[in-house]
Amino acid sequence: MLAELPLIARFAITILLGVACGLLCKRLRVPAGYMVGAFVGVAALNCTIGGVWVPDGTRTAVQIIAGAFVGCSMERSDLTRLKEIGKPVAVMLGACLILMLAAGACITATSQLDLRTALMCAVPGGINDTPIVAADMGADAPAVAVLQLVRQILGIAVLPAAIAAFDKMRVARGNLGERADSATVNRESRVKSKQKSAAATVAVLAASVIGGLLGRATHIPGMTFAFAILAALVLKLGFDFAFIPKWIKKICQLVAGCYLGTLLTADGLAGMGALVVPILIVIAFYTANCFVTGKIESRLFGYGRKEGMLIASPAGASDMALIMDDMGIRNTDVVIMQVVRATVVMTCFPQIVNAICFVTGG
Repeated sequence: MLAELPLIARFAITILLGVACGLLCKRLRVPAGYMVGAFVGVAALNCTIGGVWVPDGTRTAVQIIAGAFVGCSMERSDLTRLKEIGKPVAVMLGACLILMLAAGACITATSQLDLRTALMCAVPGGINDTPIVAADMGADAPAVAVLQLVRQILGIAVLPAAIAAFDKMRVARGNLGERADSATVNRESRVKSKQKSAAATVAVLAASVIGGLLGRATHIPGMTFAFAILAALVLKLGFDFAFIPKWIKKICQLVAGCYLGTLLTADGLAGMGALVVPILIVIAFYTANCFVTGKIESRLFGYGRKEGMLIASPAGASDMALIMDDMGIRNTDVVIMQVVRATVVMTCFPQIVNAICFVTGG
């Protein structure tokens, strides 16, 4: 049995299996393939024979590295642009907050998930980050991972197709109504960090470690991740001296998947059938938000209808860049707003969840 092996052997088997499954899923183009593959592979082994293991500090390390990467995603040029798109960003973030609260309340009322888990399932954050933060907060991390995967697939594969079909239908009816792209910016011309060096990587990791450990010292769930983001943002926006190579992010995603896989047991797997209703709720709320908030962004701020709906889409910033190109949209306000959403949501929303659960006793 795996549980009878030394810890180092169990750790090696866990990581090797997770890496192999993560690489396979990525090759098969599964959304968030590295984390999803590692999670599924390690969870499957844990639910069958048990004994998988990663060190206790893995969760903290993953939060710190993920926080550094999120902090590095912002550019100085984004701040300049934000002065002009502050109102659209405020509407988008307000809609995200309402979505989280409403969907979380519905999930709690119609399922056996506790309030903390339900709210984290509805957080419009990253699939790689949210489950790890949820685990740190004491929520059901495997359930959060499943719901976040549904959100990711919805944002990447389903809603863009629905938006395109809706647009074609409107054009066929003669209701063009599509405004020209507003504030078009060539994202490739954005000012990039001049310090894409090993020294910049070491500096931002060191700053994020210090920030993350300070956050952990507060004993407030989710603050490890939030402080790591803030530390990276200070270096990136204040000194333009922060850079995380993509290979570090890939390793972080694989390790995060392995860690989440260790949390899913056979008993937990048996209860996954109870997630059908929460999944339907997440799909319904995110779809409604895409169309309703998209229409608001279009009417109030002059964005085209497709632009407005993509702003409200639950895909990530990097995914959105590819989706926009496929749909013939060149307005990179959409991508900038997705970057802002990811940063603000993952820094602030877990603390809102903490406050709600503290007040309600959830």
